[in-house]
Amino acid sequence: MGKQKNRAGQGLYWRQFRLTAGMVLLTLFLLGASFFALSYNYARDEKSADLQAKAQTVAELSADYLESNVETQGEALQQLATFAASVSDANFLICNVRGEALLTTDRSLDGKTVTLPADMAQRVLTDGRYAGRSTINGTYEKSRMVIAVPAASRLSGDTVGIVLAVTDAAAVNGMWRNFIGLFFMTSMVVLMIAFVTSSVTTMQQIKPIQDMVRATRQYAEGNFDIRMEDYGRTDEIGELATSFNAMAESLQQTERQRREFIANISHELKTPMTTIAGYTDGILDGTIPPENERQYLQIISDESRRLSRLVRRMLDVSQLQSMDPLRPGEHFDICESARRVLISMERKITDKGLDVDADIPEEPILVLGDNDLITQVIYNLLENATKFARPGTNLYLGVKLQDAKARVTVQNLGDTIPAEELPLLFERFHKSDKSRSEDKDGVGLGLYIVKTILEQHREKINVTSENGVTTFSFSLNAE
Repeated sequence: MGKQKNRAGQGLYWRQFRLTAGMVLLTLFLLGASFFALSYNYARDEKSADLQAKAQTVAELSADYLESNVETQGEALQQLATFAASVSDANFLICNVRGEALLTTDRSLDGKTVTLPADMAQRVLTDGRYAGRSTINGTYEKSRMVIAVPAASRLSGDTVGIVLAVTDAAAVNGMWRNFIGLFFMTSMVVLMIAFVTSSVTTMQQIKPIQDMVRATRQYAEGNFDIRMEDYGRTDEIGELATSFNAMAESLQQTERQRREFIANISHELKTPMTTIAGYTDGILDGTIPPENERQYLQIISDESRRLSRLVRRMLDVSQLQSMDPLRPGEHFDICESARRVLISMERKITDKGLDVDADIPEEPILVLGDNDLITQVIYNLLENATKFARPGTNLYLGVKLQDAKARVTVQNLGDTIPAEELPLLFERFHKSDKSRSEDKDGVGLGLYIVKTILEQHREKINVTSENGVTTFSFSLNAE
């Protein structure tokens, strides 16, 4: 049980899901870190700009007070500073140029003597501004955000004092927390959408592969009827499903041909072997009379030769199937090859009582290919035409040059081959029912060898049969 869980956890779905989740989390982490820094700086800068604007306003209004130090103006300034503090979250300190606080809106500092740090006062006087965090010489327990600006005389332009805007850092943090809260809420929504989308997408990608795994197990058990759904997809998964179905179709056809081959070869081998064994036993045990022994020995000899031809043809087929496609590079005269085949078939043609109509040019036609194999093709076609030709009819063998190709045609007159049987002529051990009873020399491999040789030359064999006229033809590239 534990091993099954481990295998499930290592599945493609979970690996893809973990990869997607990790990438989303890493992206959010990097974005979050950048967002936190930027948002904090933004909130701080916004707060700093707001405080500086208010401090500058108070500084302009307090310049006259600091320059004349008139009590009535001080009361008015106190009211103005208190109003400014009431409409904002900051307190204001008005100091002289020495940094001594003359007026403050922070009630917690009543009765206290407040003096600015020397470096703070010096920076305001020299740089015209101070921004930072400070306890103002221990006036506050915790550091606060401080913006200090100079108060300049309207007449002379000289600095007559310093105005501070002081606020708790919680004000800045509050604005920043609002940004952070918004970010986390958005991140959770993005994470949920990413996880759901990743889960659905990954499942859609994994399902066809899981179906293929199940189908592959069925193929391993010999069941080639399973087919993949294309799921209406035109991407790589759809192409894979199409290729998978094509592979299954090919495997099914191969398995069917294998079974047919075994059945056919068993039949072809069984018949002569049974005949040989039966007649041999008959001679040995005296069942066959001595005067008939020669007749049955001749049958045994014929069946032995037929068995030998069958084995030889099977070896030829095996050798041809193991060959790579030929690279045509040998030039030979196809006309001369056709004439040699016709001469070698003379006795069989004569015994069948056939007339030969040979249309072979005297001039050579050079083609590219293997001379011996092409000669075997012509021989097999002519032998097949002779075998099934009606006695006393004409047998045609023609060679002609057409469109830079040499076309070879073999034709006979006999029984019309049904249209549905024409594609089956080139299969291994295919013989019609009639030929099985009459053709004792054939093994059903001649036309299959023809097709295999021509496929090695990247050519095809064509056949037609109408009104008793059956025509085989093929072509080769001419020089």
